[in-house]
Amino acid sequence: MDSDRLKPILEALFAASDKPLSVNSIFDLFSGDLEQPGKDEIRQAIHELMDQYSNSGMELKQVASGFRLQVKPAYETWVSRLWEQKPPRYSRALMETLALIAYRQPITRGEIEDIRGVSVSSNIIKTLQEREWVKPLGHKEVLGRPTLYGTTKGFLDYFNLKSLNELPTLAEIRDLDQYHPELAFVEKNEASIN
Repeated sequence: MDSDRLKPILEALFAASDKPLSVNSIFDLFSGDLEQPGKDEIRQAIHELMDQYSNSGMELKQVASGFRLQVKPAYETWVSRLWEQKPPRYSRALMETLALIAYRQPITRGEIEDIRGVSVSSNIIKTLQEREWVKPLGHKEVLGRPTLYGTTKGFLDYFNLKSLNELPTLAEIRDLDQYHPELAFVEKNEASIN
């Protein structure tokens, strides 16, 4: 199938899909067609679409589980006004727990509590699992066999990441402190000195 015919089909698929589409899932959608494109043809058409959207309000973005058509972040302010409902606000405790899981995975609830210095509510873990951002990875081979938690592809997709390697380093987060002192990252040892 030639690229000029394939690109509008892909564009329609990305616009209609409620989740990212991988090259394999797109390939499967053409199963049984007389002119089934190859995976390389699909990849080439995707890259052409990415270039095509470079000068528009939309972008074809690659995330962990595939590609999705989305509004560019620069236009989020105006697009968000289409919905009356405010985006969910998450507590500091939930975000701290999520950050610890993302940066230290696999990690147990007890290890999170040791780092944070407070207990982790069951509702926090439940909320993170319901959002499909966190999942149990197994059990730690110690007394009591606590559950080990890690992030999911849903976490990566939600935060527009292809992999955990795209998370900012802790050094980069500390650099933000000079611009936003109210967000200062304080390590446990530093806090106990003050």
